[in-house]
Amino acid sequence: MLRWLFACFLALLPLAGWSADPVALPALVERVVDSTGTLSAEDQAGLVARLSELEQAKGAQIAIVMLPTTQPESIEQFGIRLAEAWKIGRKGVDDGVIVIVAKDDRQMRIEVGYGLEGAIPDAIAKRIIDEQMVPRFREGDFAGGLRSTVELLAKAIDGEPLPAPKDQPDDSGGASDTLLFVAIFVASIARALFGIAGSLAVSALAGWLAWMSFGSVIAALIAAAITFGASFLRSGGGGGGWHSGGGGRSGGGGFSGGGGSFGGGGASGRW
Repeated sequence: MLRWLFACFLALLPLAGWSADPVALPALVERVVDSTGTLSAEDQAGLVARLSELEQAKGAQIAIVMLPTTQPESIEQFGIRLAEAWKIGRKGVDDGVIVIVAKDDRQMRIEVGYGLEGAIPDAIAKRIIDEQMVPRFREGDFAGGLRSTVELLAKAIDGEPLPAPKDQPDDSGGASDTLLFVAIFVASIARALFGIAGSLAVSALAGWLAWMSFGSVIAALIAAAITFGASFLRSGGGGGGWHSGGGGRSGGGGFSGGGGSFGGGGASGRW
């Protein structure tokens, strides 16, 4: 009986680790996520700037995550789970890379998206780990190891014929809005000081500026009409002046993946 119980115990022992919950995935709030507090603010800012520059130039995305441990999962299991959640890289292009550092486990991994497996095959990813990350991490130079890793990954990606990144949003609309706001404001003051004649003069100026900007008579007439009409609303009393309407662009920035897919390509190592 005791032998039978002992045999059952040995058989079930490998399953004991399965009961532990996997480590929670960190939130993707920026291109560099360090939950270990290892990287200084300056180091993180430098890495983020370089990764942003790469994305603007090539469209590819690289994210870096540092966490204490991936246990009870292996770093490979954690890496693919993280990749499926973060979706780094563009959808359909799959040009994403995630650099994972499990500091307490003394392990690292470069997770490569489908679209970059030709530019960064497993052997190249392993070489970058062995030659750049391992020696620097052993010296405690995590920032230096990550910087050199990013540069080599960027160099490999730069030689890959990827689709061009989408153009940055044109901010001319914002400039036009600002110009119109200023014109309305000035027109309301001119009306208060000089009456309708002052408002008409500024409205005509707004129309001329619109014509110069857009080359359209219709745009000029619309700008002049809006400026003239709004000057009456602005000066019509009602108490309170001009309100911005709360906030404009959020400017919160942040970072998110573009829908990229991963299939387990890449390499792992330890120091």
